Amino acid sequence: MTDDTTEGSQQDPATAVQPEPVSDPDVSGDGTENEEPDTFPRSYVEQLRQENGKYRQRAQRADELAHRLHRALVEQTGRLQDASDLPFDEDHLSDTESLTSAIDELLTAKPHLAARRVTGEIGQGATPSTASVDLTALLRGQR
Repeated sequence: MTDDTTEGSQQDPATAVQPEPVSDPDVSGDGTENEEPDTFPRSYVEQLRQENGKYRQRAQRADELAHRLHRALVEQTGRLQDASDLPFDEDHLSDTESLTSAIDELLTAKPHLAARRVTGEIGQGATPSTASVDLTALLRGQR
């Protein structure tokens, strides 16, 4: 019987855990040690957070406006029944050719999304006849 513990005690040097090097203490430019990390006053940090919040709100508003513009551009083409069927792409805002090609690709893949227009007489609304209404003819079934 062989002893597995003696064979396992030999480690591969590539897989052996190396100790981490000890870092030198933080030394400033004048040679003195800095014991405390840099800290900022609370009021300054709050001011930075408020400023960052304003920028995030502006960015969110810009995104909303970009989506509205995209929807308006798609509606302007009049080729889709619902403009929200075309997913938002920032390239569509500046390049009309990419918008047109994206709509073409969508309509070839899903032709049921195309805009539909009702034409012809559907039996409702005003009729173009100039004759007066004859109630007795309507009751008799004649028109």
